[in-house]
Amino acid sequence: MSAASLGVLERVAAIAREAGGEILEVYRAGAVASTAKSDDSPLTAADLRSHRLIVQRLRELTPELPVLSEEAAEVPFAVRSQWQRYWLVDPLDGTREFLSRNGEFTVNIALIEGHAPALGIVHVPVTDTTYRGLPGEGAWRERGGAPAEPIHVAPRSAAPLRVVGAARIAGTRSMRFSLASARTSWWRSAAR
Repeated sequence: MSAASLGVLERVAAIAREAGGEILEVYRAGAVASTAKSDDSPLTAADLRSHRLIVQRLRELTPELPVLSEEAAEVPFAVRSQWQRYWLVDPLDGTREFLSRNGEFTVNIALIEGHAPALGIVHVPVTDTTYRGLPGEGAWRERGGAPAEPIHVAPRSAAPLRVVGAARIAGTRSMRFSLASARTSWWRSAAR
């Protein structure tokens, strides 16, 4: 039986918002110290505060499910690959952005069932915006505590496909645009 439901989705969204509050306390305090993890990515007090809160709340909500978090001790792949249901957490996605104080960081929580997402939450603490989704039910955006509003992908266009990507290079944001089309003639004319 799935642990995913609209009720669980709402409760996990509240956990993500609460974790965002922990992050913002550190963010608003000013300069933040960081240490380097084994992969040389930064780790801050905000990462750890968010991690601890999320793990505690998820264990209260679903004590039978393991939590795989970026900030926890590494669980060997041989063990976690056997998990059929678990929480996948990045308590502060974008620690470098957090440190650069650009506001581009999130709290991410997903329930994984049968190696596929069964629900997902992305919370943006700086804007107090929460995105949530439940396969087969829908996706919603909640801004600043207002009621959640349904969101959806744009309808399929008859126009040629345009793919836009962004990359962070040497600490600055630059946009790289690439165009693609199923029609070779269009591609050639667009490249001129």
